[in-house]
Amino acid sequence: MSKLKYYTLIMLGSDGRRKLKEIEVAKIFFTEMSAEFININSESDIIIQKRLLELSQDTSSRLNLVAQRCLLCFISWQIEQTCLSLEQQFGNFHGFTIHDLLIYVLDDDGSLQTSDTYECLGREILATFDPDKSSLITWTSRKVRQHRELNKYLLECGLYLVSDWAILNDTKIQQLPKILGEFHYLTSIEIEQTQKLLSAYHKIYRAERFLQRAERKSLGRCKAPNIEQLQAIVEVLQRQNIDNSLTNLSTKVVMQKLEKLAERLREYRLHIRNNSFKTVSLDAELYENSTFIQQIADTNSKNIIIEREEFDEKKEFLKNYRCHLISCLDNALNTVIDSRLAKLKKKDIDKANQFIMALQLFHCQRLSMGKIAQQLGLRAQDAVARLLKLKEFRADIHRETLVKLQDRVMELAQKYSTPKQLKILESQITEVLDEQVINIISQAEIEAASMKNYCEISTFSQRLCRHLDNQN
Repeated sequence: MSKLKYYTLIMLGSDGRRKLKEIEVAKIFFTEMSAEFININSESDIIIQKRLLELSQDTSSRLNLVAQRCLLCFISWQIEQTCLSLEQQFGNFHGFTIHDLLIYVLDDDGSLQTSDTYECLGREILATFDPDKSSLITWTSRKVRQHRELNKYLLECGLYLVSDWAILNDTKIQQLPKILGEFHYLTSIEIEQTQKLLSAYHKIYRAERFLQRAERKSLGRCKAPNIEQLQAIVEVLQRQNIDNSLTNLSTKVVMQKLEKLAERLREYRLHIRNNSFKTVSLDAELYENSTFIQQIADTNSKNIIIEREEFDEKKEFLKNYRCHLISCLDNALNTVIDSRLAKLKKKDIDKANQFIMALQLFHCQRLSMGKIAQQLGLRAQDAVARLLKLKEFRADIHRETLVKLQDRVMELAQKYSTPKQLKILESQITEVLDEQVINIISQAEIEAASMKNYCEISTFSQRLCRHLDNQN
């Protein structure tokens, strides 16, 4: 990492644009401090930061503020890097850029003295940093992701930066009847079973979490339950006889039930906070609570595509898979719409134009078919239904997406498995992918059936509207 980051600040100019500001006094100080090291460029940032921390905490020295400024410069680069990571992972899907994020967290003006009226995020990060518990890079990333105003903005975009396991930890058993009954329409038996599941989770996972906190151990992000915790939860549930239909309650089944419950709780929280559409968990994308990866991994306990402890590979796979899924859906929409237009143009060019307008009015402006008929000058809503043929349209999208996605994922999986293993896994992968695509299409079907009262915007409609906007 370039050492100029210790005396060059990333900040926002008066025009709101990113700019670099070299702080001369910090540069001089850092250059002089570098003489303490044989080769400053070969030293690790941890060693350099430790020395800067020592100097910044020496109140008897007039240079403590300059040492602090060097650390604040470094933090500004890490703030930007965290925002860049969020943009790369979720920006395209949720509709934000790094610039949209930086305006909330890049607020350091480069001064040496602290302000009596306002503390910038960088100073807050530095004041709460404990080098014995984490690195400055990790701590900065965590504090940025916890930033109140940034999270408020991300909620508006439909992204909720809290792990599934943290959601389960702070959900009370007594809340479930309202959330699952009134919002998700589960039966009383399903709610009772889910209450027992959450109770067992609290008894095992949350109890250990509380114990670690009481012992002042470094906690950090709530990670997925390990195999020992899952087995303990299974044993609690078996004693309670949570579900008579499950003769062999496994750790895999319990994990899936916990993930499903967290998904429902997340959807409810987003709804009450922002009346927003259903979204994907940050942890579900990057960490252990991914049903998609787990289904692939569980097909072969010894030879799996991605092992649970291999975080970096799993992160890379999930990131690539997510991109491929959206890309294949986009390509399928393009293929199917072009094919439908070509057929309509052969018969009636006006019908082709009406088809595009009807798609836009229905999925993007969310008008009823009766109102669409009036706008397009058609006889009645049944004429719109015949023009759109939504069931056939969605079926074509489903087929095209699956075919494209199968090829992409099989090619991607070659990095993680041998040809022999791939052959064994091929049918299971196809089944899992089909389920993923079916979920997208099903969401669109539910949306279409109750468009007037449906507050969520399906992934299908989001991508379709994006496609239509790009064509104009």
